[in-house]
Amino acid sequence: FADLVLDTWDLQLERNGREHRTADMGCKQLVVRRGQPFIITLHFSGRGYDEGVDKLAFNVETGPCPNETSGTKSHFAMTDCPEESCWSAVIQQQDGESLSVSLCSPPNACIGRYTLTMEASTGYQGSSFHIGEFVLLFNAWHPEDTVFLGDENERREYVLSQEGLIFQGTHNYIFSIPWNFGQFEDDILSICLNMLDINPKHLKDQNRDCSRRNNPVYIGRVVSAMVNCNDEDRGVLAGRWQDPYDDGTNPMSWIGSVNILKRWKNFGCQPVKYGQCWVFAAVACTVMRCLGIPTRVVTNYNSAHDTNANLTIDHYLNEKGGQERKSWDKIWNFHCWVESWMARPDLAGDYDGWQVLDPTPQEKSEGVYCCGPAPVKAIKEGDMQLKYDIPFIFAEVNADVVYWVVQPDGMHKQSIQSSIVGKHISTKSVGKDSREDITHNYKYPEGSQEERNVFEKAEHQKKSIPEEDEALHLRIKVSEGANKGCDFDVFAVVSNNTDVERVCTVRLCARTTSYNGFNGPQCGLTDSIDIDLEPRSEKRVPMRILYEHYKDSLTQDNLIKVVALLTDHQTGDVMVAVRDIYVENPPIKIRILGEPMQNRKLVAEISLVNPLEVPLNNCVFVVEGTGLTKGQQIKELEEPVEPQAEAKFRLDLMPQHSGLQKLMVDFESDQLRGVKGYRNVIIAPQPM
Repeated sequence: FADLVLDTWDLQLERNGREHRTADMGCKQLVVRRGQPFIITLHFSGRGYDEGVDKLAFNVETGPCPNETSGTKSHFAMTDCPEESCWSAVIQQQDGESLSVSLCSPPNACIGRYTLTMEASTGYQGSSFHIGEFVLLFNAWHPEDTVFLGDENERREYVLSQEGLIFQGTHNYIFSIPWNFGQFEDDILSICLNMLDINPKHLKDQNRDCSRRNNPVYIGRVVSAMVNCNDEDRGVLAGRWQDPYDDGTNPMSWIGSVNILKRWKNFGCQPVKYGQCWVFAAVACTVMRCLGIPTRVVTNYNSAHDTNANLTIDHYLNEKGGQERKSWDKIWNFHCWVESWMARPDLAGDYDGWQVLDPTPQEKSEGVYCCGPAPVKAIKEGDMQLKYDIPFIFAEVNADVVYWVVQPDGMHKQSIQSSIVGKHISTKSVGKDSREDITHNYKYPEGSQEERNVFEKAEHQKKSIPEEDEALHLRIKVSEGANKGCDFDVFAVVSNNTDVERVCTVRLCARTTSYNGFNGPQCGLTDSIDIDLEPRSEKRVPMRILYEHYKDSLTQDNLIKVVALLTDHQTGDVMVAVRDIYVENPPIKIRILGEPMQNRKLVAEISLVNPLEVPLNNCVFVVEGTGLTKGQQIKELEEPVEPQAEAKFRLDLMPQHSGLQKLMVDFESDQLRGVKGYRNVIIAPQPM
């Protein structure tokens, strides 16, 4: 018999891309998911494959030093009865000189870039053919994969969806911003794989690093560290939490991960300036979804950063509600991390499911700025000793807050605020633009026996007393319409829960603040007011907050912190109430003109009204949306936008994909920063 000679081959990019749900990554390379067969077609010249005479075998290799014991190399012959636990090749069909072969990796194979070669032997003669490269990803559709997720709608949202919403604001005023994850856009997959190849663990021991890339726990930990650059590990983002941002991009301005990751690559893996928590989380979400691990961005309101790990955040105030001394413990208005879905065979017990990963650099974990993966179940149960970083995250959602009021004679009086930390833990709902509250995944109902048991296990003594047991209760209310450019009212509301008259003194103070707990100058203060309260009654003490007083010191986070102090004449006790008020930006209006159809021009009209009494200068609209715009579209307005005038422009779009797409807009100017808007557009498929 003549030798079997391979003439050409076809990696069936379109078919495999469709079946492996990777077609959106473009058809330039073969991208498949582990544990699932993919088809290649071999065309021989001279004669076809003859089962009785020819022997075919394949080699797959990944990483710089592939070997079989590390699981980074495999040699396997054609077989009729493949085993699930190893690489296999099975004849699919034969047609003359063409042969279709179904190749399959085990569901626990290492992910990454592979080379594929084939060996053909006839009798004693043999020859080897280089067939090409492919990329192997995690497979949330395969029941044996450690990232398997059973629900198809959840897989679509957490692996395949390229856009989403990230929740911000305050726990009293929750809103969302749109985000373009763009994990299937050109170049993003190669950037994510490159991130794995330059991580310090890889540089230290390439063989060990590549052999551990079958494990989503390991990959999650690497990604959590590589999204920030605090270890000088050539990470993606540099964090910055206050002005100036002039030597980079203001964190508020981003509306997607694609530009950040491309910028990182184009500048030789120099950190991109600048990120804050939601930017770190969103970029990590893009990378994890790109690699095939189901992931979502989560927001925790009133998130505690407990530096000394005593589960108590101490704040010191003077009698005017101002900060008396600096505390490293902070309450962030909100803090974002991601959850990734995976099994935890490394832990004894049932800790599979959602795991917290937090790429924002806060504390070191095993010597590196990363956090997680921490099973959400372990946080709920207070299992502090499990890997990784449970005590830090437990404090973020459970710490007590104690306000110490320092009096002129130096005496400290304490007012305990429990149950304000870890509120309304939120993520985008599956398949729709609403908010899903997932607080119950992190903690038991307040005051329940289970909560007490968890705190006992975590050695945390809850300090507060239930609200209904307080003789006097103090809270802060806001009038409608705290809009940028306007004055608005806030009230201290004092309730007397007893059957006797009470007398107390109340004072209110307001200052601008940032979302991570740093306070700015005062923008409102009342005198001390004595009030008499009838039994079982309540009274309001008002304070008007003037635009004139907050306009120059309001940070781009648009937050004002209002503090109310109450002194009970009968007992001498001091009470503190605190509320962060979000001052609203004007809305961005987006109109779609024309019939939205694939590959047909569409026009978007985008506008915003200046609500301030001064002109807006250096106005810029930035627009992006996967499948709608080619990359980012930037529109700089030549003229200032006068007070109460409208900034408006039109943008031509050419939709690439059919189905639901999001058009996302960011507006920047000298006076208004990070104003966001989006519009869902349903694109009809191109008629056949």
